[in-house]
Amino acid sequence: MKILFTFYVPSGGVETLNRLRCESLQQNGIECHVLYLMPGTGSQNSVSFPVFITSQDEDIQAILNTHHYDAIVVTSDYFMLERLRRLGYGGIIIYESQGLGTRNEARCVITEAVPFLQAFCNAVLIPPTDHLLELFIEICPWLQRYIISNLVDVQTFRPIPGDKPVDPVIAWVGRLEPNKNWSEYLKIAHHLRKLKPGLHLWMFHDPALASEEQKEKFNEELHALGLNDRLIVFTNVPNQMMPLYYSSIAGSGGFLLSSSVTEGFGYAVAEAVSCSCPVLSTDSDGVRSFITHNVTGKFYPIGNVEAAVNEAVELMDNIPLREAIGQQGRQHMVTHFGASRYAHSFREMMNSFAIF
Repeated sequence: MKILFTFYVPSGGVETLNRLRCESLQQNGIECHVLYLMPGTGSQNSVSFPVFITSQDEDIQAILNTHHYDAIVVTSDYFMLERLRRLGYGGIIIYESQGLGTRNEARCVITEAVPFLQAFCNAVLIPPTDHLLELFIEICPWLQRYIISNLVDVQTFRPIPGDKPVDPVIAWVGRLEPNKNWSEYLKIAHHLRKLKPGLHLWMFHDPALASEEQKEKFNEELHALGLNDRLIVFTNVPNQMMPLYYSSIAGSGGFLLSSSVTEGFGYAVAEAVSCSCPVLSTDSDGVRSFITHNVTGKFYPIGNVEAAVNEAVELMDNIPLREAIGQQGRQHMVTHFGASRYAHSFREMMNSFAIF
């Protein structure tokens, strides 16, 4: 069995997902390749499977003609469905819904995709995310649906012993765009710093994925809130280095703050939880699969800065609760998001198309 996964660019959660699942599937006898249309920062991550980077029709057609894939999984880019058929691919094509933004944005994307899904696609693959499932049932009731939880590398993402920062760190991971809601992170940090004067801020993001408008707004708000002297921005950190940072954040007495409006899965949150790094998050849908309030993490109502600060203070000061959340979060990830479970579910999906 040979599978091709396609996406726009090797960056963010989809690059992580492709890397992890291809490694897992190959260990289970499924040959995997990945096609990205543009280069990205995730290209620095080492992999043991072929990765193609091209947007040229002739290159893509040559890849298809050479490898004769049993199935192709197209992530997010519904235009690619028509493109693959036009280039002569006649096998199974599965559209994968990842990272479509807010519920309203996801609705718009799925609605726009309907003609492509009807004409060129055999099924849709989604993580167990309520709003995506509801939208596909409503908008595409005819389309076969497969639900498979994304996998997390719980062997790499684990607590790493090391030196602890002297002062607490509040971290944020994402893109500078409205759905990731970076502005709320800054507001929460501003109020929290009044109670915790030694507070430091760490932000992990890829500037190449941010618009100039968002960068300008971010810098304006950062200085207006007086946080520029406490912020360290980390760019293009290799994914395999992140356990060191999450472990440092946990050791500092701080936490990861996820302020997203909507998440299809939330890889940064899942990886932090795997490292026993406490997380305070909005209830952004996708993260429900690994955050239970006061058990494996904490939720706060989006837009309610006061409530977020109260939850943050408890997460930092209530040491027994903090330690329990870290331990229980790690155990939950190990139990429910291992690689073998993903490979088994993926093979079952392929078998349903008589691909063995």
